Amino acid sequence: MLGLPYNHTMEPPATFFLVGIPGLQSSHPWLAISLSAMYTVALLGNTLIITVVWVDSTLQEPMYCFLCVLAAMDIVMASSVVPKMVSTFCSGGSSISFNGCFTQMYFVHAATAVETGLLLAMAFDRYVAICKPLHYKRILTPQVMLGMCVTITIRAVISMTPLSWMLSHLPFCGSHVVLHSYCEHIAVAKLACADPRPSSLYSLICSFIIVGSDVAFIAASYILILRAVFGLSSKNAQLKALSTCGSHMGVMALFYLPGMASIYVAWVGQDVVPLHTQVLLADLYLVIPPTLNPIIYGMRTKQMRERMWSLLTGK
Repeated sequence: MLGLPYNHTMEPPATFFLVGIPGLQSSHPWLAISLSAMYTVALLGNTLIITVVWVDSTLQEPMYCFLCVLAAMDIVMASSVVPKMVSTFCSGGSSISFNGCFTQMYFVHAATAVETGLLLAMAFDRYVAICKPLHYKRILTPQVMLGMCVTITIRAVISMTPLSWMLSHLPFCGSHVVLHSYCEHIAVAKLACADPRPSSLYSLICSFIIVGSDVAFIAASYILILRAVFGLSSKNAQLKALSTCGSHMGVMALFYLPGMASIYVAWVGQDVVPLHTQVLLADLYLVIPPTLNPIIYGMRTKQMRERMWSLLTGK
């Protein structure tokens, strides 16, 4: 199949068929219920964060503004896949149009690229707040914050547009059954009649550059933060400084660790890890962070927790 020539005149398939999680069809109803519950929590929690930051003037600080954008990206990421996944699990499989498939794929990749950039911006915010507190407002001005968000978005668009274009222009002349519960890049690429390795290689290199550079800068920020924190003479000051970073570090671990595990399994463990485990891991990676992020920030950030409670109780 991979040796067939690229046929530019070949008509793209009208639809792809998503099977859900191969080998776990009997568990699809329970998965649909679980995903619906998690999606509801993600929508409510992230909408609550956006609302609280938007209406409360005391939260108009860089950290909370970045958190507001992160919550919006969580909604985009979850909404790109969960409704279709729930439909697939409830019906035992469902079709998705050719354009709809690649639109879904594009939003998933773009939202992921934006989120990793936002985590870097939030790490920089914590670095300035702890290591250069006297210059905080001078460095992180509204113009700088807007420029960072725009740059992060442009980076995601520029890097992900070629990937979607490369894959969508491959010929699909064989099976249109995607062995996945959403239009995951590798699962769709395997259906192409031409060699999909250029797009797969581009995806790998792009992910390595974006995520690798972001993680490196985040690590450097927290090394400097920890050096500054443990240089403080007061234990209470150390604990307070570490507490302000605790929620951010939890969200980073929740985002990067499952994502790296999912990529590693997809590329290295295809012949070792069962297919249903690979698909389930990829599904949970897109659903768990948007669900738990608002809970982590709401529980660990006292100011955010108090404002949320005030909004909910009307006080």
